[in-house]
Amino acid sequence: MQHLDQSPKDTEFVQNPYPFYDRARASGPFFYWTDYAMVCATSHTGVSAILRDRRFGREIPAPLQRPVPPHLAPFYAVEAHSMLELEPPRHTRLRRLVLRAFTSRRIAALTPEITQLCHDLIDAVPTGPFDLLTTFAQRLPVTIIARLLGVPEDRWRDLMVWSNAMVGMYVAARTRAAEDAAVAATIAFTTFLRAHIDARRTAPADDLITHLIEAEESGDRLTTDEMISTCILLLNAGHEATVHAIGNAAKLLLQSGVRPDAHPIAATVEELLRLDPPLHMFTRYAYEPVEVLGHRFQPGDQVALLLASANRDPDIFSDPAALRPNRAPAQNLAFGGGLHFCVGAPLARLEMELALPVLFNRLPNLRLTGQPAYADTYHFHGLSHLMVRAD
Repeated sequence: MQHLDQSPKDTEFVQNPYPFYDRARASGPFFYWTDYAMVCATSHTGVSAILRDRRFGREIPAPLQRPVPPHLAPFYAVEAHSMLELEPPRHTRLRRLVLRAFTSRRIAALTPEITQLCHDLIDAVPTGPFDLLTTFAQRLPVTIIARLLGVPEDRWRDLMVWSNAMVGMYVAARTRAAEDAAVAATIAFTTFLRAHIDARRTAPADDLITHLIEAEESGDRLTTDEMISTCILLLNAGHEATVHAIGNAAKLLLQSGVRPDAHPIAATVEELLRLDPPLHMFTRYAYEPVEVLGHRFQPGDQVALLLASANRDPDIFSDPAALRPNRAPAQNLAFGGGLHFCVGAPLARLEMELALPVLFNRLPNLRLTGQPAYADTYHFHGLSHLMVRAD
């Protein structure tokens, strides 16, 4: 297995990690990333196999678990109830109850509201150059998730600040300052949600918090702590991923000249997600001895699944660096796969399918006014700004 060095903080890598992925993938289905001290899967076949193999999982095996540092206790108290970090049977129970509230019908019913919000945001864009990320890509998903949960949407700035601080715990080479900010955000977010959950217990409404309270199966219900973790997960994962997905997609469309209404929009969105996904790395632990594509994992081994590398695997996608909205269907891995497939993926896809055509139809002269720049937030991959003008 080849050992490769690549700092995730390197400027060139932050702006364009794909040449490194190409080099890593060419060395075989796995390589050892020395900066992470971890084996990484690069191919579509390998990443897909591990995502779906129940011999791998998200929970840290007991022999590797370490005491939580006291200053991080509030953050990990929330993580302890997060579907993202759990395996069956707890994961199965939580996901089943959440999906009873977060139904496909409830998501589809948001279509008129999402469409109207897109128009409202475009009505408010300034004349001259503006940042499409802050005026549109950020505002849309955080407002929709606030409305969906039933919390005051005028708190969207707080929600966004808390979300950004909390996901800082997953960014490469995090600092103590980032940890302290994440803990402060966790405490504020938890206090905010606990008050709204308590209020909905006595005054139900037609919102997701109420439906999470009412979700029941064989007498089992979500606890308040489980609901808080679920709401935070939906906002953090949904908001961060969808903001980056919309921003990255708009950038690709503006650079390529492809119109989102030139092809079926669902296929276009899938291709945009494949080409520049918002999440690039997801990790798993091996729970027993298992061999994948010639590599032998031992219990406790951690493996990084490079979703963005798998999405550009030339064995699966011809001319993988090209934007082809009419590309023959093949499963992209932007939202993961298997047991932990993103529960918010249907909402993210709906927002993109509605937002991109409205944006480009309402602003037909939209164009870049500067070089788009990605934020130094690996293993997330999203823009720090996207300066445009619409004339």
